[in-house]
Amino acid sequence: MAEIVKIHETVSLEQVENFEKTNEIELPKLYKDFLLEYNGGRVEPNVFKIPSDEGESALNVFYGIGNMKNNLEKKIGFFEEILEIGFIPIARDSGGNQVCLGIREEFHDQIFFWIHDEEYEDAMDNMHFLAKNIQEFIDSLYDDEYN
Repeated sequence: MAEIVKIHETVSLEQVENFEKTNEIELPKLYKDFLLEYNGGRVEPNVFKIPSDEGESALNVFYGIGNMKNNLEKKIGFFEEILEIGFIPIARDSGGNQVCLGIREEFHDQIFFWIHDEEYEDAMDNMHFLAKNIQEFIDSLYDDEYN
């Protein structure tokens, strides 16, 4: 079972709701609960499989809300093309690829992986499904057997 290591300050429900209002998004309940409990952080084990024959990757950090390097709001602004297709970046791997949360109805609550150096005409071709929600994604993480 994965363990989340808190590296950011605790966030309040009011801060999460202000984040939603400012960014005009509605976060899924499970993800809100994750933010309220951990506000992002590091996780061990941290390896995940990319189901579309892309291999595997290692999660570096989950973003949080507040004044920090791994600020969720700044990442949303930086990765606008992800937001345009209905996702927000919630974490990154060591190569700068993004783990994304679906915020539009058809993908709401689902976790996808966006590889930044892939370019497709249809932006969804760059999104790789990982899990039906944040908890399923965290539960799927495993140790790199070569470590």
